[in-house]
Amino acid sequence: MPSLAGLFFWMNKKIKNINKIIVSKPLKLDCGKTITNFPLAYETYGKLNENKNNAILVFHALTGDQFVAEINPVTKRDGWWVTAVGPGKAIDTNKYFVICANVIGGCMGSLGPSDINKETNQPYGLDFPVITIKDIVRAQESLLDHLGVKKLLCATGGSMGGMQLLQFCTTFPDKSFSAIPIACSSSHSAQNIALNELARQAIMADPIWNNGKYFLKNTQPKNGLAVARMVGHISYLSKQGMQEKFGRKLQEKADYEFSFDADFQVESYLRHQGSSFVERFDANSILYITRAMDYFDLSKQFKGGLVEAFKNQSTKFLVISFSSDWLYTTKENKDIVIALNASGADVSYSEIETDKGHDSFLLNETEFLKTLKAFIDSMYDKFKK
Repeated sequence: MPSLAGLFFWMNKKIKNINKIIVSKPLKLDCGKTITNFPLAYETYGKLNENKNNAILVFHALTGDQFVAEINPVTKRDGWWVTAVGPGKAIDTNKYFVICANVIGGCMGSLGPSDINKETNQPYGLDFPVITIKDIVRAQESLLDHLGVKKLLCATGGSMGGMQLLQFCTTFPDKSFSAIPIACSSSHSAQNIALNELARQAIMADPIWNNGKYFLKNTQPKNGLAVARMVGHISYLSKQGMQEKFGRKLQEKADYEFSFDADFQVESYLRHQGSSFVERFDANSILYITRAMDYFDLSKQFKGGLVEAFKNQSTKFLVISFSSDWLYTTKENKDIVIALNASGADVSYSEIETDKGHDSFLLNETEFLKTLKAFIDSMYDKFKK
């Protein structure tokens, strides 16, 4: 394969053998462009039972991928939701068939800006069409058809995964018996748009970015991408949680060094998060996916607003938020609950008390995991009758 035949020169070989389907049906995107015969990468865990009523679709967040559980074969690290998904866990893969797809616009096998544009025989870069959450969700419906799943037992996701879930339920209201949106919102606040713009500008300010054509030098803007990750990671934690974990502790030193090296533990932590991230993610993908998140506004898609969006829903919802999450606040999650109630939907709500911020849904939060398990198990008892 020529060096220009893939932006992710260090990842191309690693992602060759992952599961994917080729979606042949043309998909007209919200931007007006159409994609067809495009790859959609996915992973499954557990087995689909004879009645095909034990399938759970998981939507991943911004920097996630299809590798929910077990060991990610690309990074060689644990899957991003091993706290919740696996044998005997809240989402028990001995009992349920778990599906997760890499979003289009991503960089783990689904069509994205690092893929080859057949018109130029080079990676798309910024020639890749701008996508929306709705585009992402519509692409994933093809995977359910491929796997022979007509109706899901449950669909769930946190953060951007929760946005996809809300879009999925409104676009395909009969596709899932139950749904668990976690720590999300029906549209981005100005603060969240601002944080995403800061991350994008960090990437685009890196001279290596080269207007998205860094593949011409077989590299990527590592410094800008690392800073973008650091910005995002701060928003995933809470002030109290960061203070308790790091405080003003110094990093393996007795006193200040009076330099701009990492004196504080929190500085070292953020630098580590940034440097490790550039080894598994594409900078242009961050631009496209954060833009999709910013464009997401469920109420804008319906003349009657958010209540109209959820009208005639037969899906049973459990909305979950975290008390210390300032990225997607309790109020934003309650607004979803209020709209679901007003539309006549079957909805329950749980706020988990924790100081760990937005990332709580990825951590070993006992009360959250108990709540998740109880709801899914109860839905299965009802759905299989």
